[in-house]
Amino acid sequence: MKTKDKIKKQLEENPIMLYMKGTPKEPKCGFSSKAAIALNSTGISYAYVNILEAPLLAMGLKEYADFPTFPQLYIKGELVGGSDIVEAMLASGDLVPMMQEAKA
Repeated sequence: MKTKDKIKKQLEENPIMLYMKGTPKEPKCGFSSKAAIALNSTGISYAYVNILEAPLLAMGLKEYADFPTFPQLYIKGELVGGSDIVEAMLASGDLVPMMQEAKA
């Protein structure tokens, strides 16, 4: 399966997907940690991929979304952004309803 097809499949199967360095319980960079903390604080489940264990996927994601850094949060197949955007959306109250709608 091509990398782009694998990404599309993951995004179709998971309404909320975080591509990050490490895992939500053991993030391997500060930005991934910030994103995971923000998402975890919502109490809404989400899927994740540790891109450090999937380097081809990481390279493919940079091209797929034209977004060069990680973490990358996708909701309903659309790139939301990285940790700064996730934190800002949580603070503004926009993140939880968007996640709830994706899971509905």
